[in-house]
Amino acid sequence: MSGLGNSAEDQQKIYRRWAPVYDRVYRGILRDGHRKLAALAAAAGPDILEIGVGTGLTLGHYPRGCRVTGIDISEHMIARARQKAKRENLAHVQALEVMDAHALIFADRSFDAVSLPFVITLIPEPERALDECARVLRPGGEIILASKLGDGAGLQGAIETAVAPLMRHIGWSSAFRLHRILAWAERRGDFAAAEVLPVFPNGFFKIVRLKQRGLTS
Repeated sequence: MSGLGNSAEDQQKIYRRWAPVYDRVYRGILRDGHRKLAALAAAAGPDILEIGVGTGLTLGHYPRGCRVTGIDISEHMIARARQKAKRENLAHVQALEVMDAHALIFADRSFDAVSLPFVITLIPEPERALDECARVLRPGGEIILASKLGDGAGLQGAIETAVAPLMRHIGWSSAFRLHRILAWAERRGDFAAAEVLPVFPNGFFKIVRLKQRGLTS
């Protein structure tokens, strides 16, 4: 199943354009989601992979006892994240690399948590990327997602669908549905939706915790 987001090439173009101004535009409105996402990921364990690290807006919110690896499809975003990590002396950030979320280079069971801040709706094949998240998680680990996730109901759902083409031009998606993530977890059978939390502004964004069932093999 393909995603509602742009192709990888389209994303590169969008993020090259947005990289210089991304922090100014999004820092304030996404701060609550970034802060809560980082806290939940850290609660799952110290070794964290962040997918879609962008310019690094979430990096400073992780506790200093964590070991954070960040990846992004955009080399322009990663360049800015590296600058931020160095400038702010974020010693808990272990590595920042350009990488495709569909094909992570990490070994199985490498991380306690995988966080995806405001990126899942833009990944071309989100289920494939979530499968990769599951692969690199240790037993009992968690996938933590923050995004604009509607339920498609009523007037709001109709508006989200109508403005979806416009939102894609600025690197966002408004038509991605929460049930798509929950359906992925249900199909796999080894994940449970532990929590869905509303975040600023007024629940417009949501955080989803997907907890992997503990395995012994």
